[in-house]
Amino acid sequence: MSDDILIRARDLSVHFPLARTSLFGERPVVKAVEGVNLDIARGNFFGLVGESGSGKTTLGRACLKAVPISRGTVRYRDEEVEYDLTEIGKEEIRDYRRRSQLIFQDPYAALSPRMTVRDIIAEPLEVMGLTKSREETDERVREIAARCRLNLEHLRRFPHAFSGGQRQRISIARALVSQPRFVVADESVAALDVSIQADVLNLLKDIQQEMGLTFLFISHDLSVVAHVCDHVAVMYLGRLVESAPTRELFAAPRHPYTKALLSAIPSLDPDDDRVAQKLEGEIPSPTNPPPGCKFQTRCPFATDICRREEPKLVHSSSEHEVACHRWEELME
Repeated sequence: MSDDILIRARDLSVHFPLARTSLFGERPVVKAVEGVNLDIARGNFFGLVGESGSGKTTLGRACLKAVPISRGTVRYRDEEVEYDLTEIGKEEIRDYRRRSQLIFQDPYAALSPRMTVRDIIAEPLEVMGLTKSREETDERVREIAARCRLNLEHLRRFPHAFSGGQRQRISIARALVSQPRFVVADESVAALDVSIQADVLNLLKDIQQEMGLTFLFISHDLSVVAHVCDHVAVMYLGRLVESAPTRELFAAPRHPYTKALLSAIPSLDPDDDRVAQKLEGEIPSPTNPPPGCKFQTRCPFATDICRREEPKLVHSSSEHEVACHRWEELME
């Protein structure tokens, strides 16, 4: 595993068997993530985008060892340790919990209404036993609160006294107080107003640079991803269909699904006459995905080979990968 790679997934699959059985007595399985290969470089702000139901959240949680991994491997490596998350033991998982954290989507549901902000931020330190005294805990809490633009007065209040943007900063402080190396931000600005989104995104970017963190930023909003991410991967029905540095992906997308997503971004230019590419139909069921390319049921360029064979993720340039049989033809 390369020294500059913090998270590496190979052939990663996460399946969830359903409780009900089919008419033939078989137990359906939801293939939330299927055969994903992913490298997240150390210090990178890595974006993961796709429609609802594409498997983004499940992939993020698999990288945190928060869901069972059905097949494949996820490896974590920093300057001190290396863990294979498919074989990690209890002691190692406790240490990995300190090194990897999650920022939740909903700032209202993520915070206990019965705890003060001080206690909410301090909870990871106390549960993990990372501090030896209340004074040390309070010092760590005050330090991370200041970095997240919270003042001392805020620490004595309860969550109901804060706006959505302030609550999200509290959630960020709680995630970062254990000094993690890897953070998954799962739609962490989706529930906020647009003006507040920009403030929280700038805060995340500043903290990432100050603390040398690695982010997996999950979002369905490509304009948000363009603002903060260094590299972007596009996901569809549990599979990665394209992955590239942000500038390259937005300048020259290869996959028809990526092109459709980018065409739907609203423009501020009143003279822009671009027409959004409409995708017909819905994402197929993850319990019964179509054969061949999983996007072929909605792709206007699908041919017989798309319906027969599933395309592999191949390099179209040094850092640009795409899973499409016809991407070269479509670029002409």
